[in-house]
Amino acid sequence: MIYAVIAAGGIGSRMGNQDKPKQYLHINHKPIIAHTVEKFFVNSAFQKIIILCPNQWVNYTKEKLAKYLPPSDKFVVIKGGDTRNETIMNAIRYIEETDGLDDDTVIVTHDAVRPFVSVRIINENIDGAIKYGATDTVVPATDTIVESIDKETISAIPDRSRLYQGQTPQAFKAKLLKDLYESLTAEEKDILTDACKIFTMKGHPVHLIQGEVHNIKITYPYDLRVAKVLLDEEAGGKD
Repeated sequence: MIYAVIAAGGIGSRMGNQDKPKQYLHINHKPIIAHTVEKFFVNSAFQKIIILCPNQWVNYTKEKLAKYLPPSDKFVVIKGGDTRNETIMNAIRYIEETDGLDDDTVIVTHDAVRPFVSVRIINENIDGAIKYGATDTVVPATDTIVESIDKETISAIPDRSRLYQGQTPQAFKAKLLKDLYESLTAEEKDILTDACKIFTMKGHPVHLIQGEVHNIKITYPYDLRVAKVLLDEEAGGKD
């Protein structure tokens, strides 16, 4: 079975003085999270869409999805974890407890604030996870990347031709991800940045999926303005 796992744990601190996390802000009369979940809802590959958010926002999220998306038993909203990887583990535990977990179970994980993910990207992540076990969506780095250890002077300038910027989705065989995560030491878990690093730390290859420049993550107020333009284009210029 194939599941979408939508991580909605952000608090939106970089969005400015907001009274709610950024995933609940409206663009073109609909919350960002609803735009995002809709991209997975219309894809028939998914048996269920698991949305994970802070406990205090679970009921609010359910209400918003019920208001802006068609009624469906494909949606489930549950509490996320303290970190992104623990959030993903919560989703895997839910799958294991409700439907069972086997070697063919696939999860496609995605940021709630990336509402412009394309059908191609989603489908290639599914296919890649089935074939390779793990995928990451990336775009080639266009700017020179500068490393600074002391945050004052340049330590290194890596070869840009070998660098990529990570996006989401990331997709995995869920049981394999769970087994690898549970094999990590506490010290290894402390240095994790995302789920793909679990695979690389354990020597398991992660297949790259070509992302798209417009698959943006809405983080800053400027991104909201860009997102409105993109949504207008998706709707053929209609608000």
